[in-house]
Amino acid sequence: MGEKRRKLYEALLEGAMQGHSDRNLYDFVLERCPKTSSKKLVRASLLALTDPDLKDRTILSTIYALAIKHRLDEARADEIDDDPRELAPSMSGKQTPSSGEDLSA
Repeated sequence: MGEKRRKLYEALLEGAMQGHSDRNLYDFVLERCPKTSSKKLVRASLLALTDPDLKDRTILSTIYALAIKHRLDEARADEIDDDPRELAPSMSGKQTPSSGEDLSA
């Protein structure tokens, strides 16, 4: 693990162990690693989630929630110009057989 990633990982764990969560945890990590990005934060979070020595469910849940939030923020930033109707499949366009049609074909 690189030095920068280790520092970010340690800041993430330390903040979660001190009881920080959501925005407070993010701010805590930014204090210690001011040049971090959402992508780097998500990667450090994944390292924490796969750490076999980390077994505290609360800390894992806190880190997981932060990772998901920042991963989704990243995805939304990429899709900002997209039509919101295109982000999820529509059920209204799905054709269903009418009650009189033969379903065996």
